[in-house]
Amino acid sequence: MTLDQETFTLLTASVQRFVRERLMPAEDQVEADDEVPQAIIDDMRELGLFGLSIPEEYGGIGLSMAQECDVAYELGQTALAFRSVVGTNIGIGSQGILIDGTDAQKADYLPRIASGELMMSFALTEPDAGSDAASISTRAVRDGDDYLISGSKRYITNAPRAGAFTLMARTGGTGAAGISAFIVPADAAGISLGKPDKKMGQRGTLTCDLHLDQVRVPASSVIGGVPGQGFKTAMKVLDRGRLHIAALACGMAQRILQESVDYARQRKQFGQRIGDFQLVQAMLADSQAELLAGWSLVQAAARRYDAKPAGERDAEVSMQASCAKMFTTEMVGRVADRGVQVHGGAGYMNDYKVERFYRDVRLLRLYEGTTQIQQLIIGRHLVGA
Repeated sequence: MTLDQETFTLLTASVQRFVRERLMPAEDQVEADDEVPQAIIDDMRELGLFGLSIPEEYGGIGLSMAQECDVAYELGQTALAFRSVVGTNIGIGSQGILIDGTDAQKADYLPRIASGELMMSFALTEPDAGSDAASISTRAVRDGDDYLISGSKRYITNAPRAGAFTLMARTGGTGAAGISAFIVPADAAGISLGKPDKKMGQRGTLTCDLHLDQVRVPASSVIGGVPGQGFKTAMKVLDRGRLHIAALACGMAQRILQESVDYARQRKQFGQRIGDFQLVQAMLADSQAELLAGWSLVQAAARRYDAKPAGERDAEVSMQASCAKMFTTEMVGRVADRGVQVHGGAGYMNDYKVERFYRDVRLLRLYEGTTQIQQLIIGRHLVGA
């Protein structure tokens, strides 16, 4: 999938204007209310942001991975809660269906996901299964033409907004081979949501626990129609998701750096701008160099992703996606830390955006696979484990 360059240029310009004219002015409201206004969500639908990664034949925009990263970079330059609204539809909520779903599942769900009519959520993590995703205990038991699903999921992004869940449950024995992926309607009998999570940062993102008590779904809800393939489906989706997060981290690093440069230009100490002090310039320089290095890595890995056969995993691509995710999410943490330092005491006050972004970016090193999981993936690839 690739959008022609002329149309993509127009799309990128529209997203840039939307970020600067619509989203940035609403950042303080989202922080205060812990909620993204419905009017902004409606505007996101109108702009087509829910369908960035879904092919045009299903009503989406059909961006390549490299193009999606460019858009994620732009969305990353504002409060991360805004991107979170559309993130599950763009990535883990839709890509499993697109890659491994049956023709009927694609035709039924993808157009509604692309339009934003149906908001998806991805339910994998459990109280006792996070990085060790193969150890999930939520179970789906066959009952005639249906499955009965019971268990609990934790930290599920967009669960309060979701119309359906891409949900992983165990249909077989132990390990990854016994996991199946289901499409589960959010209004199915037996589903309940936990109280909203109170998080360190990223106010406006909605996460909570998901509980399932004998939730009945038809066997046709198994993604791809074949039980036992869910873990493989999840792994296929992660490469794209990790590159998206890496691009998002670079966008946020750009925003934090700009906030720091602007402050350094106007703040005065000892009768001159603090930006004239060489040690302040050194911090800004380190952030600029790391940002450029990270963004170059993301772009190279995204091009490699686009060059592989669609729907297939490539070990080299997976390794590079992990490198990009690991480096950029750690990088933006350092950029945020320097941003607070450049601001001095003001950087510790919530009147300044860098204080907020400092808290927001910490989560990037945790979801879509922690930094330590990325290290394992990279290391195992290098030694052939």
